[in-house]
Amino acid sequence: MITIIALILSIIGSLNWILVGLLGFNAVTWICMGSVVLESIIYTVVGIAGIWLIYYLLANWKKIAHRDM
Repeated sequence: MITIIALILSIIGSLNWILVGLLGFNAVTWICMGSVVLESIIYTVVGIAGIWLIYYLLANWKKIAHRDM
């Protein structure tokens, strides 16, 4: 369950970076209405999700790499 939540947060974070890169629009800043504290919390949670996915990938590398597709 944690991995699924981490994937969702990482996807949302990636979509936000696409918006920033292509349109110069930061959805997190818009959602937080300028609250720097709330922005920091959101970015921290997304960062923790990314760290969790790195751990998950490294811990399950052999299973993932050798899976029949």
